[in-house]
Amino acid sequence: MDYDRKSTVSSFYGGRRGSFDALNHSQSPDYAPSGRPRDDTSSFYADRQTRTSHDMLTGGQSAGYNASSFFAAGRLEPLKGGRDEEEEAPEAQTWDVYADFNNAGPRYSTAFGIGQHQEAGYHQLPPPPPPPGAKTDGDADSAHTPVELVTVPALGPEWQLSEMKNMTKSGRREIKSEKRKEKWKAWHRGETGLCGKWFTKRFLAFFIFMWAAIIGSILAITIPRVPGLSINNSTPLVAATGSYNASIPTQFSRYPANFSFPAYADIQVDTTANIIPLTFNHISAQVWDPTTNLQVGTGYFGKDTLPAKAYPKIQIPLNFSYVASNDTDPTWNEWYNACKNAGIYANGTRPGVNFQLILTMDIAGLPSTQSQSTQVDAAPCPIELPINAD
Repeated sequence: MDYDRKSTVSSFYGGRRGSFDALNHSQSPDYAPSGRPRDDTSSFYADRQTRTSHDMLTGGQSAGYNASSFFAAGRLEPLKGGRDEEEEAPEAQTWDVYADFNNAGPRYSTAFGIGQHQEAGYHQLPPPPPPPGAKTDGDADSAHTPVELVTVPALGPEWQLSEMKNMTKSGRREIKSEKRKEKWKAWHRGETGLCGKWFTKRFLAFFIFMWAAIIGSILAITIPRVPGLSINNSTPLVAATGSYNASIPTQFSRYPANFSFPAYADIQVDTTANIIPLTFNHISAQVWDPTTNLQVGTGYFGKDTLPAKAYPKIQIPLNFSYVASNDTDPTWNEWYNACKNAGIYANGTRPGVNFQLILTMDIAGLPSTQSQSTQVDAAPCPIELPINAD
């Protein structure tokens, strides 16, 4: 067998390996060459071609083995020359997997010329170009300006006819009407209330009944009742005194036939039906002659408050005034005879006078006025003329 048919690599045939670590020594060990030339290629690939032609094809090195196969290499040296670029990089420059896509960091990809002449970090895009009609010096360079990409959401499904109808006014009205009908049906069945769970049908009925009872009780107490009025039977008319007596002259005249005098109507008011005090805004009075049906007097009583559950008395001021054509007028003669001096009559008794008193009351708390009237017969005249009066 030729000497080049056997490789001198002892480790390949199970020989003993040395303890030398090429990575932990600065210098390579010196191996003593053997007495014959070493040809690894020919021993592995056989001797079908000469060494010189084979070296020209492979560059002098086998495809299956290299120089490290002849000794124990230990751990392999990193391909970057024994240094770690990640440890040497500044701490602020961390790896950002989105840097090539969000324009917020350094570009790691240089495909299509992107990121080769840019600094790290986001660059604000230049302002948009002017309108097409405007010509500027930078029109030639505007085509090379980078374009900012915007994420556009995907298009949704096509609108249905029902959805398009719901967007119209008529569609919205129909939806609101359906909601009102559903809410009314649910409330009528007692499933819901007018305000969420409150004011259900049963609760609303109880609530209305309770408020009706409260309002009825308040009205029963506060609404005033129309009082009953009764005039004094013995002295229905009382002579006026004080300033009111001085304000109206007392006189009977034949030419022209007229008379005037002040007086008070003595009235008793029945307030037993009222729970709270009764207030009169005013009371107006009219005096009529029932025989001739002519008005002979008026009166006015101002605002006053009367106690409840009582029989208070009030005096309504009256102003008797009448004008006739002559002294033969029956109305003038009736009042003149009733007001004459009692000494003129043989028995000392004057004849009475008949009249009708109509009272119109304006009571606080009632929406309208209330009227009452009374007929008085043979009432004595409140004044007495001098004995020498004509």
